[in-house]
Amino acid sequence: MKRHYNILHCLRAPIGGLFRHVCDLAGQQAHEGHEIGIVCDAVTGDALTDECLAEIGATCSLGVHRIKMSRQISFADATAYKQILALAKNLAVDILHGHGAKGGAYARLAARSLKAASRPVRAFYTPHGGSLHFEPRSLKGRLFFTLERSLEPHTDGIIFESAYSRRVYAGKIGEPACRWRIIPNGLHAHELTPVEPNNGAADFVFVGELRYLKGVDVLLRAFAQLSETSSARLVIVGDGPDRGAFEDLAAQHGIAATTVFTGAMPARDAFRMGRCLVMPSRAESFPYVVLEAGAGGLPMLLTDVGGIPEITAETPVQLLKPGVVDPLALAMQNFLEAPESLQATAEILRSEIAQRYTVEGMAKSIDQFYQVSTDSHDGESQHVSELIVH
Repeated sequence: MKRHYNILHCLRAPIGGLFRHVCDLAGQQAHEGHEIGIVCDAVTGDALTDECLAEIGATCSLGVHRIKMSRQISFADATAYKQILALAKNLAVDILHGHGAKGGAYARLAARSLKAASRPVRAFYTPHGGSLHFEPRSLKGRLFFTLERSLEPHTDGIIFESAYSRRVYAGKIGEPACRWRIIPNGLHAHELTPVEPNNGAADFVFVGELRYLKGVDVLLRAFAQLSETSSARLVIVGDGPDRGAFEDLAAQHGIAATTVFTGAMPARDAFRMGRCLVMPSRAESFPYVVLEAGAGGLPMLLTDVGGIPEITAETPVQLLKPGVVDPLALAMQNFLEAPESLQATAEILRSEIAQRYTVEGMAKSIDQFYQVSTDSHDGESQHVSELIVH
């Protein structure tokens, strides 16, 4: 018998793919009859944050709550934790679902306190990359992985959005001692319509957060090589901490006139600004940008990182080595010379994505995982393999 829960989704930054995932999941869960609340940082955001929160807030019967959450570990975390604990008590939540390192920590610590007070609450955690990107030997890596291990006993289930994330978690933190399941992100039906480039669209477009992890510097250097023999144009869509450095880099390479930085905008609008998406990331988890652009049939140049190979599996998509300029420049040149080849590959990928990745299937699998984990006896540990209903 299907159960309905009071669910509080906890995340820090209401931006990017993690935020998109929470909004999609929360909206579908509300549609399925669950009572939903969201708590996130009061300071972090971009031009789209307020609009998205207002839209999803209309479906969240438990409300959208914004409190201050620091990006780094600090004494302010104690205040945020206490506020989330009080919120969970007042909302009588059955499930605390934390997303990302900070959201996962707050949710599981609050659940621990509620369980100690004999409240029947369960804690679930979706890493979304987060602390998994740290190197194990770095100071931050050692700190975050120690914290992850200490929180695992207070976790009723871990949801990985890719097999890649599960492997990284096992390698850096250890095999999960709690239940786990791999449930990929999903798309809405309307996102499966083809992307039609705008009149005068640039040759290439990048869509994402502007930081070195995303490889924007590699893209700019490759584009500079390309520009020596072509009149190609590039659009960079997004914002982030390294935007200024990338704008300076474009100027240094003499491509400022053919490279446009637009700031953040809805992904679908961004895709129409270029004929080919370039995603030169050094690291990823299971990126929505690839799913969204792929669902729209947009030709793409992608690096072989994170969960991207899982998305492109069973297709002829050729992935590039991350962090290397020359192969990317050559792939961009090949697209300019023969765009029809990459377009044909894009259509094959689009068909695969339409069959395998839906919001409805994602939410249904997560709901099933909630239920099997909630029905289990306290202290029972069972590994649960992937179940995708797409």
